[in-house]
Amino acid sequence: MFIMVECLLLWHLNPYRMLQILITAIISFIVAFLAIPVIILIADKKKLYDIPDERKLHKHTIASLGGVGVFIALTFSSLLNISFLENPEFQYFFAALFIMFFIGLKDDIIALSAFKKFVVQIIAAAIIIHLGGIRIESLYGFLGIETLEPMYGIPLTYIVIVLLVNAFNLIDGIDGLAGGLGLMVTLLLGTYFYLAAMPAYAMFSFALSAALLAFLIFNFHPAKIFMGDSGSLLIGMVASILVLKFVSVASNPSAVLPISSAAAIGVCILLIPLADTIRVFAIRILKGRSPFSPDRNHIHHILLDKGLNHSSIVLVCVSANIIIIGAVYFGRAMGNTLLLLSVFGLTFLTMGVLYITLPRRKLVLQRQIISSLKAKKANSRVIDLSTKQHIPIEKVQG
Repeated sequence: MFIMVECLLLWHLNPYRMLQILITAIISFIVAFLAIPVIILIADKKKLYDIPDERKLHKHTIASLGGVGVFIALTFSSLLNISFLENPEFQYFFAALFIMFFIGLKDDIIALSAFKKFVVQIIAAAIIIHLGGIRIESLYGFLGIETLEPMYGIPLTYIVIVLLVNAFNLIDGIDGLAGGLGLMVTLLLGTYFYLAAMPAYAMFSFALSAALLAFLIFNFHPAKIFMGDSGSLLIGMVASILVLKFVSVASNPSAVLPISSAAAIGVCILLIPLADTIRVFAIRILKGRSPFSPDRNHIHHILLDKGLNHSSIVLVCVSANIIIIGAVYFGRAMGNTLLLLSVFGLTFLTMGVLYITLPRRKLVLQRQIISSLKAKKANSRVIDLSTKQHIPIEKVQG
């Protein structure tokens, strides 16, 4: 009760901070809202499109540079209002974001290999960990483990950051999904940071929230523009910074707003993209493939094959994530271990049931391809140029 009263006092006694956060969000929204139509126009003139193929869901060429507008809005609004003197770690956060944005932009324009993107992700993570001071120093009682030595905590932080960055990159498969999940994550964490009297992190969170809200106006189905890797990698990097900071702060009993089982809550805020990525990576590795090789096994592909449309899938995924967050928050007295094991067990079970109850879409597709090839073969004619006579195709193949 005392904490709630203290938070209310902070809310009312800091009108300047409230106004600063509000201005940051408004500037971010306006910049993104004005920039994205210009980006669509430029992409149209320069033919910078995402070309449809057999794995992608859209049928027409669409610009995939929406992340440019989000990045400009986030950077411009944040740099105007966040003081590097009071919050020196943010200069390193933005350094890492610049790297991630430009490698994503290059991938949107000229496709890069997964290895090159992975190397850049490691470099960006190193900046955040060693210069920005974001690192995992405890497991907060998960499996009975508390404090982590740096020799374990730092490698684990690298793994978490790279995993989260790729989680948002991989979940960006249908209109509005990555943006909708990113909006949910930043709104929740921004609210916590504001109540916890951490205005810089609140401004950072709400700046991205506002930019994503403007982007979603153009990205909801049928999309006029895609986020692209420049946007999804950016969201993943920001989300990793915010959630690791949230867990570190909220788990501290001396914080303005401590929360028990904050680690479980933090993980569940990112549950849908995180669980989907872990599941898909595991399937690929078990099949002897690279975890970064593309396929159609993501949760949004499964729900599409179940008959849901883009908007319904976004609503289902975001709503399910919010419900799980609420359940974990109200059950936080259970502790991190029991909560995380229960949530991930239930989530993987649900995804598994959805997957195994799908129709045999791959078999049907394979049959269609074979039938098509047979039809082409039946209509094929080979001519001997010296005699001008038709030759049976079986002789050519033999």
